[in-house]
Amino acid sequence: MRVETAFNRVLALEGAFVTAVLFTEDGVIAQVRRRARRHRCPCGWWTWARYDLSRRRWRHLDLGASPLWLEADIARIDCRACGRVRTEDVPWARPGAHCSRDVEDTIAWLAQRMDKSAIATLMRCAWRTVDNVVKRLVREHLDADVNDARLEGLVRIGVDEISYKRGHKYLTVIADHDSGRVVWVAQGRTKAAFEEFTTALGPARCRQIRAITMDMSPIYTSVAAATLPNARICFDPFHVIKWANEALDSVFTAIRESVYERFHKDGRPIRTHWRTARFLLRRGHEHLSADQQKILDKIHAEDQHLARAWELKEGLRDLYQHGKTLEPFQVRSYLFRWCDAAENSGIKAFINLARRINNHLDGIVAAVQLRLSNSRLEGINSRIRVIQRRGYGHRHPAALIAMIYLCMGGITTKLPT
Repeated sequence: MRVETAFNRVLALEGAFVTAVLFTEDGVIAQVRRRARRHRCPCGWWTWARYDLSRRRWRHLDLGASPLWLEADIARIDCRACGRVRTEDVPWARPGAHCSRDVEDTIAWLAQRMDKSAIATLMRCAWRTVDNVVKRLVREHLDADVNDARLEGLVRIGVDEISYKRGHKYLTVIADHDSGRVVWVAQGRTKAAFEEFTTALGPARCRQIRAITMDMSPIYTSVAAATLPNARICFDPFHVIKWANEALDSVFTAIRESVYERFHKDGRPIRTHWRTARFLLRRGHEHLSADQQKILDKIHAEDQHLARAWELKEGLRDLYQHGKTLEPFQVRSYLFRWCDAAENSGIKAFINLARRINNHLDGIVAAVQLRLSNSRLEGINSRIRVIQRRGYGHRHPAALIAMIYLCMGGITTKLPT
């Protein structure tokens, strides 16, 4: 069997064949030729004519212990569609790449699971090569959606921010609730960052959005109200319950000195008693054990003020736990009754909380009725943290954004077979 025939079977290059094999000090060089005779521009335009011709190399998957290079004559063409001279497209490599598609696909598959330094060592290439491959694949994925196909079919979305660097450096992340994909990442936690997304959506797709989850920040609510006319703004339940816990903490902190004395002196530090009481007050009543319930009953029996604050907090939690069994009009009525109870409790912290809930009433009601929360965005933020730790941080936000799209943007990678 001729060596060229063997390499053709081993490499199995689509749209090309091996014409010669050279063994050099730099590694194995496989000279290849395209099967097609017409020259193809990366934009898809074809021509028989060429502008000039040159010889180039592309790094391929290693052949055992030897690096393997693909070498071919490549033409430049005067593309009428692009209106300029461009390098022709070759079937074994992406436009502008110095590595073959198999190498880039392998690097992309590894980048979803490893840090870039480890990939560079494994693939015997430069760290910047790995970084450029990731950016090129993400750019190819985004450019492939020339008609914004990734933004099609969005009905329920969520928006949240994540800090990627000290000094209040944030990224705005937008995800699809139905597919779980990250559909947009922008630098900054500003109205402009969110407006970039709505501008890319366009008026028609903005009208298709039916629900959007977020926190209570006016940065996002004002843009959503102005650009998403048919979307119901749903405020994340976590933040509402967080408000209630903060109100309960303020009541407990004011009387914690007296709480110390309500525990039997069993040899534990006084601070331990306070932490135990605070933990039980914040914990959901359905998760309390029998012994924990007895301790909580003792605290409530000796301080009715604190007991009332705890009941209000649990009443707000019950809305989210049992709200799915209520009719839409009953959810709003429940909140009205809760706000009245909080305002009549005489507890300043819960009076203020009732006013905050009244100010965000529509978004809270929508979240209960549609059973939506920002939990999917919080899960995505956790995965972003993993990406940051795995890469020991990212110097530039563009590199982190590319990794987010690669790992969570619906980009499917596979090892070459």
